[in-house]
This record gives sequence, structure tokens and C-alpha cells, in this order.
Amino acid sequence: MGADMEEEKALMQKIARVFDEVGASVATHIRKLKDLSTLRSSSLFFSAFSKTLIPLFAFQRRTSSAERTVRFVATFASKCDSTTSFLEEFFRFLLTGAAAANRTARFRACQMISEIIMRLPDDAEVSNELWDEVIECMKQRMGDKVPAVRALAVRALARFANDSENSDILDLFLEALPLEQNAEVRKMIILSLPPSNATSVAILDCTLDVSEVVRKAAYYVFANKFPLQSLSIKVRTTILQRGLADRSATVTKECLKLLKDEWLVKCCNGDPIELLKYLDVETYELVGESVMEALLDAGVVQLQDDQSIQQFIVSTSNEIEVTREFDARASKHMQRPSGFIIYDLDKMRESDHCIPRIQLMEAEVALYWKTVCRNLQMKAQERGSDAAAAMGPEAAMYAAEASDNNDLLERVLPEMVSDYVELVKAHLDAGSNYCFASRQLLLLGAMLDFSDSTNRKVASGFVQELLHKPIEYEVDEDGNKVVIGDGINLGGDREWADAVSGLARKVHAAAGEFEEVLLGVVEELAQPCRERTADFLHWMHCLSVTGLLLENAKSFRWMQGKSIEPDELLQSLLLPGAKHVHLDVQRVSIRCLGLFGLLEGKPSAELVKQLRFCFIKGPSSISIVACKALVDIAMWHGPQEVDRVMGLELSSLPHENKMTYSPVNLCDMNEELNVELLHLLYSGLDLNNWTKSVDIDGNESVQAILGEGFAKILLLSENYPSIPTSLHPLFLSKLIMLYFSNETKELLRLKQCLSVFFEHYPSLSANHKKCISKSFIPVMRSMWPGITTSAGGSSFMVSNMRKLAVQASRFMLQMMQAPIHAKETEKQNENQNNELPEVLDGLSEPSLDFECGEEGLAIRIAAEVVNFHAKKTAAQKSFVSAMCRVLVLLHFRESEQGAIKLMRRLLNRVAESVSTEREVVKELKGMAENLKAVDREPEQELSQEQANYILERLELDLNFDVNDSMEIQPTPVSRPSRPARARRGARHQDSSSSSEEEESPTSFVPKVTGSTATRSQRASKIAAMTKMTATRAVRIREEDDDDDDDEEQGSEVTSQEDSDQSDE
Repeated sequence: MGADMEEEKALMQKIARVFDEVGASVATHIRKLKDLSTLRSSSLFFSAFSKTLIPLFAFQRRTSSAERTVRFVATFASKCDSTTSFLEEFFRFLLTGAAAANRTARFRACQMISEIIMRLPDDAEVSNELWDEVIECMKQRMGDKVPAVRALAVRALARFANDSENSDILDLFLEALPLEQNAEVRKMIILSLPPSNATSVAILDCTLDVSEVVRKAAYYVFANKFPLQSLSIKVRTTILQRGLADRSATVTKECLKLLKDEWLVKCCNGDPIELLKYLDVETYELVGESVMEALLDAGVVQLQDDQSIQQFIVSTSNEIEVTREFDARASKHMQRPSGFIIYDLDKMRESDHCIPRIQLMEAEVALYWKTVCRNLQMKAQERGSDAAAAMGPEAAMYAAEASDNNDLLERVLPEMVSDYVELVKAHLDAGSNYCFASRQLLLLGAMLDFSDSTNRKVASGFVQELLHKPIEYEVDEDGNKVVIGDGINLGGDREWADAVSGLARKVHAAAGEFEEVLLGVVEELAQPCRERTADFLHWMHCLSVTGLLLENAKSFRWMQGKSIEPDELLQSLLLPGAKHVHLDVQRVSIRCLGLFGLLEGKPSAELVKQLRFCFIKGPSSISIVACKALVDIAMWHGPQEVDRVMGLELSSLPHENKMTYSPVNLCDMNEELNVELLHLLYSGLDLNNWTKSVDIDGNESVQAILGEGFAKILLLSENYPSIPTSLHPLFLSKLIMLYFSNETKELLRLKQCLSVFFEHYPSLSANHKKCISKSFIPVMRSMWPGITTSAGGSSFMVSNMRKLAVQASRFMLQMMQAPIHAKETEKQNENQNNELPEVLDGLSEPSLDFECGEEGLAIRIAAEVVNFHAKKTAAQKSFVSAMCRVLVLLHFRESEQGAIKLMRRLLNRVAESVSTEREVVKELKGMAENLKAVDREPEQELSQEQANYILERLELDLNFDVNDSMEIQPTPVSRPSRPARARRGARHQDSSSSSEEEESPTSFVPKVTGSTATRSQRASKIAAMTKMTATRAVRIREEDDDDDDDEEQGSEVTSQEDSDQSDE
């Protein structure tokens, strides 16, 4: 035994020297592996090895020497002969350490296990029982409280995740990924996921992770584990869309590496057009453009000398050769290696073109050339600007670069405008399959030079053809014509209309020329509409051209004296179109009416009346367009100006002090429409006035448009002085209630718009904070069940409504506590310095700043709580409790001494209102102590004049007594248990309290606190019976007392705590 111990000790010393040397340098690892292998022949090797290694399990710091030692041990264990038992014994030794209570021991054990598993060869012979133990242990370590241990456990299991027999490991990874809080662990899980359809979705979600390292790891996994062909088009485009627009430069760099090195070079052989084919650019055009811009900026795309758009236009000298080539081929369409298609020979001959001269571009090719030309133009303009701002050799260098880019752009574009027009026409005549390519080519027109009169004449004729091109349609099974596209814009597509207008403005760049040309087209197309011989398709075509004109015209000044006057356009085309029997004609006509109203210096009465009528009486699709038009006109001209046009200016006298609107039922409204515009639009926010008015795309509704409009009015309130500020809290309250309403969950656009609005509104101005403060109480009263509305419904529904109201209160509190931007704060401080405060009874007059701060909101909440009667309903008790819980979260600034003193007086009465809520009273006491601490002169009383001044500024009606105590009365201490007694008689009061009894019966019997709840109802009962009998005392048995207490406890479910417990 002693010899074995000496041998083991000597062996431990040799192993320790090996560990010391390998911890100092990696260069000695190979040599020391051989030295350690020679020691393994001893039967005591494993015992000595494990004992020597134990100090490492207690070493907490991750130093380089310790990490080198761990890697050396893992390498040695993985290279051990599988015929020996060392590997299995060492694994079991590490499994014991992985289950240890010490966190450092667990970490080192999991670290060595993961290193050994990653280094083991595929043919390593390890028993299945041991692997099962290792896997089960690592699964348990994935729930370890130490993030580093969880990460190493994931790394150890990564090698088993690919095995179909261990599918539970993959399921565990996918389950743990969205729940993991640590970024490094999430990163390790992503790196450990094998490629599959299920994992691709999980990794794609991680591209939106809050951590930069996790997002970077997601793109790394997509680059190394997922071939381009294995991903769907939706996943490919989403990866690129998020990665190229990521806020982190390192993540964008990783995504660009994925795009260039893996997808472009390896999968597409460096051909960007081939890469665009994998992205479906017709559906995901913006993604295709961002990909091309990234590749061009990275210098990956290089133009060859023979590459240009001119290669798609066969020159005249080659026409005979091309004709022979066509005769040699019998096919109608011939595919070129680069993906181009020769224009249809038969179609060319039918159109009197004997020789085909155009090669049709595919969608990817057209997008490629558009982005290349636009990139060259932008670079030339940037370098030209740099050259103008620089001097000397630097300016010459920038000028040379700009010249090179302009020369390259000139070489790429068609040589003549006529060739360009012929190229676009060929694609237009090729059918709907080439509509996307046609639009891309149309956008190239903005880069051409139309200064030559001949070129301008050719282009002008082409623009006329584009404007006269009729609307495309299909015929359904019933023989009805169905418009292709949105039915509003020219060509049925917004992007196409923008491309046409861009080319038209480029060709007709002179002042007023664009309006003159389009008015000529409108006058020609409007003739059948005036004669009532046009069908609905012609109506829509004429109105789409009119909308293009009105949308791009800057003023009616350029439309005066032309072929058709603006007033004639309104009377003969737009108003009749709004009354057309076809709904699509009405929709596009109402849109034109809205654009027409924006160009008018003063809106016409007939236009506004028609829009109001369509907004109220029209179907869903018509009301949406009319609502947009009314909101735009109101914001452009001002709602008071629009009302004056309608003859409603007489109601503007009391308008300044208006604080609310009377309810209006739009469904029963007559055609007189004698309602102000803001009142009308505000009524449209009521969901009860509409059926489910969701547009075809499910993204637009009347409420979404009105919500966006009122949000803009509140944000830009300084630009609308005609709208009284007294209405701002009303608008804001409605928006908050819409945001938290369960009925607007499907209105995603409204939710998105309001979330952005609420984020910026409180930080822009102190007046906005004042508006939020005024809106708090009305919102809470409206949302709390049983206050302004009936508390009908099940207890579950009532509880959910209360929770929603509490959530809204915390949301408004967060807005009140949001910091104001620096510029607004400086402006507010200057105004305060310029206005010296007056002195009232020795105390300076309170500043007006408390109205916009948390002090004003606190006083409003306290006044609301105090105004409730002593005997409250169940809903009122829960409402008061919730309000007090918000009250204690508000802070008072030391500068607002008047508000502090007033609040100290009110807190006593507030505490009396919630005396049964011990936790709330405790928090109110803490608030009272904090207020006393910031009160500079605690002993100085607040005068009645000062209190009335503050309440008047806050527009509060409260009977305030300056003699109220500043200290909150202590609540009675609850007895630990109820003493047993047979009976209890009624208590008699002295004559001094009898007068108080007549005024307030509830104050007759003092409060008696039990172990769980108060007995205020029983006390009131005793007081009432005492008054009725007057000659004898009421005796109540103890059994009846217990029954009464049970009833009272069962009825008092109105407190916030009880409601929360019932929900749980």
C-alpha cells in the first residue's frame, strides 16, 4: 500500500510538470502528448491523472494557461486508445464534476466534456450507455443557472443534434432558443443547429435578435450550412432585407460576406443576374435593388467593354445577318445564353416591321441595368459635387472620376432616344409578362438627355401613347369586365404611374408644359364622359390621368388658360364621377376631388359637401377614400376654413371653450350635414358608427386614417391655431382608448401609427404633457367598468377590462415621465426666467410648470379620489384603489412648493377613501413622508387663495379646506385573532356625536378591524337600527356577526388585490 502511494505521488508530480509546461505554451503540446502517453502504462495512471487535475476544477479565472491546459487534456483523452478504459473512466469522472454543487467545477467539467466530444474521431468506440449518460447530463446542464455552463452544454450536445435517433436534442434546442435570456447561449444554440426547414425558421427569427452577436451568428450559419438553393424565396429575400439594413456594421458586413462569397461566387458563378433570379425581383423589387446597390458599392460588379443596353438593339448594318439567322431558326422565340429573348418575328411583321431589331429583357436583366445606370449617375453627381467643393489637384481628381462615370453611363445607355423608345415599346407590346421590365426601362428615361428638339419630339409622342393607353381588364365567367390593378392609378399600378409621370416631367421640363400636355390628354379623354357615352373603363382611364395631373401639379396657376379650366374640370368630370353608379369610378373620382381640394386656394363648397356625403353614406371602400381626402383638406386649409365654406362659421363663437362633442350617429345622419368637420371626423373614430370597414388588402380602415389624422393634428398643434387647445385632451383620450381597445386588434396600421405617435408626442413639448395630464382621468373613467358605463358581463370580462385600464394608466404615466427634448426645455426655462412670480401671503405664486408636470396629474388624481362619496359601489372602490396605486408613483419637484403643500393636505382625505386598503395606505404614507421631506417650510400653511389658484389652473372643482391635517391618520392595527364572546351590544355615543350621526350615519360606529376585512357595512347597519329603535339597544349574536362578516367579505371583491387574485 505504501509503495503504491509513493508511486502514485511520483506519477502525480510528473503529470503536474506536464500540465505546467503545456499551460505555458501551445508549442509543447505535441511533445507532451507523447510524454504523457508513456506514463499511461501504469495501473495508477488514471487515479494520479484525475487527482492532479482536481485543482483546475477550483480555478475560476479563465486565463490563457488554464484554457491551454483544458485543450491539452481534451486532446489527450480523445487520442487515447479505445481498447483501454481511460476514456470511459475519465468521462464518468467529468460527469461527477458536471453534477457538482460548485459552479466552477460544473463549468470545467462541461468545458472538458464539450472539448473531448468535439475532438473525438467518428470511429471512436464508446459504449452507448456512456453516451446516454453524457447526453442526459448535458440536457440537465442546459437548465443550469450559470450561462457559461448552459453554453458549454449546448456545445457538447451539438454533435448529437444531427443524429435522427436524438431528435429530442433538436427539439430541446428549438424550445430553449426563444426562452434563453443570455446572448452567448443563444449564439451557441444557433451555431449548433443543423440545417433543416424547421431550424431555418428559428435562425431567421434570430436575425431580429436584440444582440448583435446573435444576429451575426445567424448570418454565419446561413452562409455555412444552408445552400442558396435549399432556402425558399421568401427566406432568401428576408435574410438580405434584414441583413443589408441592419443597424450594426459588423452584422451588415457578415450579411454582405454571405451575399458575395457564398451566394454570388459559389452558387451563381459570380453572375449577378443569376443571383437576382433566385430572389424573384418582380415580387421583391426593393430587395433586388438593395442587393445590386450593395454589390456595386462593394465593387463586385464590373462592366465589360461589350456590355451595354445597346446590345439589345440590333444595328441597321446587322439587319440582313439577323434576318438570315431568323430564317435559319423556325422557333417563334429563341433563347440566348444570357437569358434574352428575341422579339416575336410574326408580331413584328404584322406591325409593318419586316426585320426584328429588339431583344427582350427578362425582369432580372432590366433591374440589373436600371440599378447600374442609376449607380453610375449618382457617383458622377457625387464626384461632381466633391470637385466643386474642393480645390487644386483634389478637385481635378474628383472631376476626372465624375467624367469617367458620365462617359461610362453614356456608353451603357441607348445611343439615340428613338432606340430607347423602340426598346420600351417592344416590351410593352410583348404583353403582361414584360410589364416589370417595361417599367424598369421607363425609369431609365430620367437619365437621358432631351434637350435636342428632335429627341424631345420623339419622346413627347411616346409619352402621349403612354397616357392614351387604355386600362387593361379581364372578363369573368359572367361576362363582366374586371379591371386589372388597383383601379386608381394610371396603368393600375402606383409604381407605373410614377414612372410615367417621371418621364413626362423630364421630357416636358419647361414651366407649365407638363400641365398643358396632360390637360390636353384629359380634355380629349373627357369628351365621351361629358357626352355620357363612355363606359366605366373609359371613365376610370380619364380620371387616372386626371389624378396624375393633380398629383404632380404644383398650382392651378399653370392650369389657367389651357384647354380645360380647373373649374370646368371639377364640374364636368370630377363631381359627376363621384356620383357615378360604378363604385370603382366613384373611388378614383373621390381621390381626384381630394387632390383638387389641395390645389385650391379656398376649398369649394360643392367639393367639400360631396366628400362629406361620401364619407357618411358611401360604402366601405368609398368612405375610406373620402376620409383620406377630408383629412388632407382639413390639415391643408384648416378645419375652420372648411367649415366657413360650408356656412358653419356661426358656431365658432363658443368654440374656444368647447371641451367635448355631442355624440353623432353617422348611420342616421341626414343629408344636411350641419356638423363641423372636426366633429364629423371625431365621430368617425367611434367603432359603432361603422361596419367592419377593412379594405381589400386588410390594411386600411376609416379608424386607421382618422387616427393618423388626429395624431398629426396633435403633433403639429402649433400649425393649427384655429383648433382650440381645449379639444386636444378629447382627441388624445380617444386615441389612447382606441389603442387599448380590444376591437382594434386587427387594425394593424392604426396600432403601428399610434405606437409611433405615443413614442414622440410627450417629448416634443411641455404643452403635450399638460394634454396628457388632462386626458388621464377621462380615459380611466371611460375604460373602467362601472364608472361611466355599466359593469355588465362576467367577472372574467370585468377583470380583463380592469387590467386593460390599469395597463393604460401605466402607459400614460410613462408618457408623463418621458423627458422633454433639450430645445423645448431651454425654451421653457427662458420663459420662466422672463416671468417673475407674484407673491401671495408671503409665499410666491406657484409657477405654471406644475400643470405640465407630474404634480398636476397627482393633484387631478387626488381630486378625483376625494370627490367620490364615502359609500362607494364595488366598481368605484376598485377604481379608487387603482388610481391611488398610480398616484404613489408620481414625483414632485422641489421647486413646486405650492403643489407640494396642496398635495399634503389632500393625501389625508385620499387615505380616508381607501382606508380598507392597507397596502395602499402604507404607500400613501410613504408618499406623504417624501412630500414632507421636500417641503422647504413644513410648518407654513397654504392659504385658501393659493389653493384656489392651483385648483383653478387645473380646472378642478373641489371643496378644499386649508385646515385639513397634513398627517395621515394611522389605521387601526388588526387583531391577530377574533376573541370569542357570546354576544355584543350596540355602542352608545355621547350627545356631541349625535349631530354628526344625523349628517353621516356611516360615522356613528367606529371602525372595527378584524383579522381579514373591515366591518363598515355591519357598522352602518347597527347605526341605522339604533336610530330606528332609539329606546333600546340592538343586540346581535356572535353567530349573526360571523354570518354578516362572511357576506361582507364575499361582497368586497372590488379591491384591486381581490380582483387580481380572482384572475389568478
